[in-house]
Amino acid sequence: MTPWRRRWDRIPRPALDAVVVVLAVLDMWFNAWSWSPLLVALLMLACVALVFRRRSPLTVFLLTLPATLLLDIVVAPLVALFTLAARSRDRRLLAACATVFAVVTVIPSPFDGHGSLGGTWTVFTFVYTLATATAPVLLGQLVQAQRDLSQRLVEIQTAKEYERELHAQTLLARERAQLAREMHDVVSHQVSLIAVQAGALQVAARDAHAQEAAGVIRSLGVATLDELRTMVTLLRASGGDSTELTPQPTLADLQRLVASSGIATKLSGDLSARVGTPTQRAIYRTVQEALTNVRKHAPGATATVELWQDDHHVGVTVTNTPSTRPSLPLPGAHHGLIGLQERADMLRGSFVAGPTAEGGYRVRVRLPAEPG
Repeated sequence: MTPWRRRWDRIPRPALDAVVVVLAVLDMWFNAWSWSPLLVALLMLACVALVFRRRSPLTVFLLTLPATLLLDIVVAPLVALFTLAARSRDRRLLAACATVFAVVTVIPSPFDGHGSLGGTWTVFTFVYTLATATAPVLLGQLVQAQRDLSQRLVEIQTAKEYERELHAQTLLARERAQLAREMHDVVSHQVSLIAVQAGALQVAARDAHAQEAAGVIRSLGVATLDELRTMVTLLRASGGDSTELTPQPTLADLQRLVASSGIATKLSGDLSARVGTPTQRAIYRTVQEALTNVRKHAPGATATVELWQDDHHVGVTVTNTPSTRPSLPLPGAHHGLIGLQERADMLRGSFVAGPTAEGGYRVRVRLPAEPG
């Protein structure tokens, strides 16, 4: 957020509304030709309506038109038009409102005493007023684009932090898996040979002290193998029945994941307790990756997370609607979807992802039901 934007946001809304109303009143005061009861009522209506322009900008803009018709004012209608442009994405509506303002401005007012303008001057005034009305419309659209861009930058930063964390976890898992393989292939093999040779020495030795020493070596070798097997189990990457070094997410954490996703998401379905930990983890990661992609590539979309199971399989389907806000083109190599495919293959399941007929996106993983 830029410094001027931060300073602007620090201004209290009531103070800003008061300044706008004062400017509108001054504009009406200097342009009034008379103070008939009807004119005063319409002017007061236009000024008071500006206070509520953020709640209903279109209605407030329409309420300023009668005063604009009777008096040559610009502050109230242009402020209302700017507020409408900053909140509406309907450009046809904005163009129509700017045109209506220009038409109302060139209609002769019964209070100015000049009657209708000539044809050439009317066209010139209409074009000039339309150009004037275009300025707050473009400025409001610029403010809206800046607000959307700031929101998208926050979402991009959040996604980048998540991807950075995921990349670090992937590197850690790869290093742990490599270390586990080295320990299993090299250390375990050599310790096993030591234990076997010690056992053979214990049987063949004639001296009691030698037999005792060989027995101790053999016992230590067996104990070392047991400890080594435990360490290898801890170091192996996720995807098996192994115990992780840190607590891993399960289906019990899905509700918290959905609630903290920042997306309007409906979670339905349930899975039985017979679903194993690796399958639960795979389903959790699928939902996590799918909701992350919705936040990155479909801003404003809603999502549904459906857990399902049959006699032999369990799975989850995540479907999102089309985006309701323009999204920025973000680079991506689909590593997350590739990782989900690899995880499903590891568990002898299937993974499908692709667009829906309605313009959204669907991710579906199907895994064998396994004992918990």
